[in-house]
Parts: sequence; C-alpha cells; structure tokens
Amino acid sequence: MFDYIEKIRAILTLIEEKESMAIEQTVELFVQAITEKRSLYIFGASHAGILTQELYYRAGGLMLINPIFAREVLLDREPITFTSQMERLEGYGTAIASTVNFHKDDILIIHSVSGRNAIALDLALAAKQKGVKIIALTNVAYSQSVSSRHVSGQRLFELADVVLDNHGDIGDATCKIQGIEQKVGPTSTVIGATILNTVVVETCRRLVELGITSPPIFYSANLDGGDEKNKELYNDYKESIYYQF
Repeated sequence: MFDYIEKIRAILTLIEEKESMAIEQTVELFVQAITEKRSLYIFGASHAGILTQELYYRAGGLMLINPIFAREVLLDREPITFTSQMERLEGYGTAIASTVNFHKDDILIIHSVSGRNAIALDLALAAKQKGVKIIALTNVAYSQSVSSRHVSGQRLFELADVVLDNHGDIGDATCKIQGIEQKVGPTSTVIGATILNTVVVETCRRLVELGITSPPIFYSANLDGGDEKNKELYNDYKESIYYQF
C-alpha cells in the first residue's frame, strides 16, 4: 500500500465523521445565498489559493463562485519567498477587500491552513464589517499550535461563522520517511478540494429539491452546446457574478 494514499483515505474518513455538520451548515449558507441572488467568494494565498482556482470556472462547478486573486501571493510571483512576506503584511488583506464588491449576506470562503497570517485575518475582518458570512477552511489543531501574526491576536477559525477543519497534520505534510526529519506529502489541497466539492454537490442537490431545475452549474466548454448553455445560465445569475465572462 502507498503510505500517502492510506493517509488521505484516513483523513477523508475522519472528515466524514467530524465535519458533516459544518459541511451541512456551509451548504445551507450556499443555498440561501444562491436563492437570494447573493454572491459567493473564495480566497487563498500561495498554495491555499489553488482551491480558489479549483472552484472557479470549472465544469460541474458553481457558476456563482467569484475568485479573489491577489497578485503578490500567486504562485507565479518571484522570488517565491516574497509571497510569504506579503501574506504576513498587515493591511494587504484590507486593501484587497477594498477592491471587492462585498454586500451583506454574501459568502466568503477563506482557505488558510495555519490561519495565522495577516492577509487572511485582514480580509475576513473587512468582509465581516460589510455583513459578509465567513467560512474558514483551515486546520484547527495547527492554528491552535501557533500564534497569530495579526495585531488582533486572532486566528482565522476564531473569526469564522463556519469552520471547515481539514484535520491534517500540524505542518500539513503527513508521511514520515525514515532518515528524514521533515514529513513529506501535504494533504490540505486534496482534502480541501474534496470538502469544497462536497459542498458544491450537496448545494446543487438541495437546489433541485427546492425546485430549481437549472442551478448555476458550468457545463464543459468542450462539449457541444456547452458554451451556449453557460451563457444562458450566466444571464440568469449575472447580478451575482463579478468576474468577466
């Protein structure tokens, strides 16, 4: 057996046992936001931002996911260590928030494994001031083991309306190899993607149960007729979409 696959399987079992309530709460917030034509946003810095791309403009994914990209914490920024400096810079998250058209009862998912850096805290606080509901995708045990890098002294899980715990190892990597001090194989991306796609699937299931037979789900642009169907859905939900289509 491959150690990494076994570790992922064990964490997914734990997620199903421990995070079902938080997932259901997130689904309820998504359903409410979609039926009320609110907007859904997602943000992550550096590797946490991979999940922003995962949910954005994805065949089989929700059309209403508005990504928040910040130039200085994307993985194509060089030197790459600069992204870590910018994550920790007080005020950068507040500046990012000022560029986003947040409204009361919108939803913002913030993915931060440690939940300690200023960029996530500033963004969460600025959004909360506008009445936005915050969903934190984080590692609670990891966050509790470190101090905040924000002037408030808080960590992301302490600010959120709903906390989705990825239940990974402290430090994220999970496989211990004899002779190496550092563990290998981070889990937050695959686990986080599984959690968020579970939310997407269950949200769509709930919408159909409510009689919404054409929920805002992207069709594949590589299937015949996909572009046309996407344009129709976009026109139905464009008041909640802020990216350029």
